[in-house]
Amino acid sequence: MAYFSLIIPVFNRPDEVNELLESLTKQRCKDFEVIVVEDGSQVPCDKIVEAYSNSLDIHYYNKPNSGPGQSRNYGAERASGEYLIVLDSDCIIPEGYLDAVKAELDAAPADAFGGPDRAHDSFADIQKAINYAMTSFFTTGGIRGGKKKLDKFYPRSFNMGIKADVYKALGGFSKMRFGEDIDFSIRIFKGGYKCRLFPEAWVWHKRRTDLSKFFKQVHNSGIARINLYKKYPESLKLVHLLPAIFTVGVVSLLVGTPFIPALSSLIALFILIILVDATLQNKSVKIGVLSVVASFVQLIGYGTGFLRAWWQRCVLRKDEFEAFKNSFYK
Repeated sequence: MAYFSLIIPVFNRPDEVNELLESLTKQRCKDFEVIVVEDGSQVPCDKIVEAYSNSLDIHYYNKPNSGPGQSRNYGAERASGEYLIVLDSDCIIPEGYLDAVKAELDAAPADAFGGPDRAHDSFADIQKAINYAMTSFFTTGGIRGGKKKLDKFYPRSFNMGIKADVYKALGGFSKMRFGEDIDFSIRIFKGGYKCRLFPEAWVWHKRRTDLSKFFKQVHNSGIARINLYKKYPESLKLVHLLPAIFTVGVVSLLVGTPFIPALSSLIALFILIILVDATLQNKSVKIGVLSVVASFVQLIGYGTGFLRAWWQRCVLRKDEFEAFKNSFYK
């Protein structure tokens, strides 16, 4: 029986799984098993997993497609570890990751936890820019694991850990097709369990290399936020409204409202802040410029998804399936 069970759902990403598994062979802490759940992929990773059978305690399962949340549940049912850690297949794990998790747990017990994400030096410039857009205080309020944040930290499924018995008590991830990780984190807190950020248990997260796919991802996140609000009204905070406000401001500027001077000044200031901050963080003007573009995509993508879902679910009062069956339930 392993101390940690690392659960990795995968859908058509064999090359990324290879990078992830390679990074796991370098963990200094060896008390873990790996459970790879193939979620109905057309391009399976079974041969890649097999290549690590001698270097990792690894288990591979192939099942019909049901989405990442249900695939994690499938893996959890077959796990033996005291703690379950769910990771996205597009992550790379630094060699001290499990050491950092164990140090935090030894210092103070936790029922659940999560860690932040970073961009690796080898990532493409656009991936570093998207990483900035998803992690900067100026774009997301630091709620994904930043030192400064506008809301408390909710673990997300790219880097989330939980005691196996707590996972079972909560019934695992819900059947939501998007936002299921935040739904799970909300239920962890509502259940009275101890959950906290492990700041040193971070991962490298590859993210998208295509801005149109990135837009779709964050658009769906905006939709999910309203779906979460319908389930847990108290979960909606000011930080979740800001992308919609930003989107309305940009649209108002484009259509020529009477507030153009003020809006122009605010947006120009935002661009300057992002450009300078991202350039300094990445030591690259090019990444700074790309970060401005990625930040606009992130905020407008999320904001339009949020507004679309608000209209469909709060104004037209459609249920989640009817409102978004073409987005989530194909």
